[in-house]
Parts: sequence; structure tokens; C-alpha cells
Amino acid sequence: MANSKRDLFLKRRLRVRNKLRKMADGRLRLSVHRSNKNISVQLIDDVKGVTLASASSLEAALGVVGKNNVEAAAKVGAAIAERAKQAGVETCYFDRGGFLFHGKVKALAEAAREGGLKF
Repeated sequence: MANSKRDLFLKRRLRVRNKLRKMADGRLRLSVHRSNKNISVQLIDDVKGVTLASASSLEAALGVVGKNNVEAAAKVGAAIAERAKQAGVETCYFDRGGFLFHGKVKALAEAAREGGLKF
């Protein structure tokens, strides 16, 4: 029986997240969500269950409101790296969810790495 795109996405997301949980070792999780109109990222402490920092293309301060392209993703990645530094975070692991690591997700990750985050 053929799987729908949504079913495949959910399977991929669980597979990625379970692999990351095994090697998490107490590090924080950098979780990405990409929609058709926006991209957002959160720095989450799963042990305490709190979000330490977040960034989104919906923020007017980033100057990319209404845009969802590679440049907007790079600005969001740079913003999360800066906010992570302010929160005292240097290392984390990158949770791409069910999204493939190319295009906007890859641009966000590379900008976060250039900003000083290690994953």
C-alpha cells in the first residue's frame, strides 16, 4: 500500500529524532520547522523541558517577514547563533525533523555554524 507524503514525513521525523536522542548526551536540541511561508528554529533543553532561544522569519527585526527563501533561512540561522551565545550555549545537536537537509534547512544550519554554534 502506498504511503502518503505526510506518513513518510512523520516516519522520517521519528527516525531522525530517535537517532539523535541516542547520542544526545545531555546536549541541547536545535529544532527546525519549515512551512511554505516561514521558517523557525528553537534551542530546546529536553531535560528541563524549556526553550532557551528561538528565531523565526516572522520577526520584523530580521527584515525577512513574508519571505521564505534561502537568504531568509540564513538570517534566521545567524540570529539563533547569536541568541544561543547570549544564553551561554556553544554546542547542541541539529534536529532537522522530517525535513531533508538541503536548501533552506541547510542554509540555516550553515549560518548557525558560521555564527559559532557547534553541531
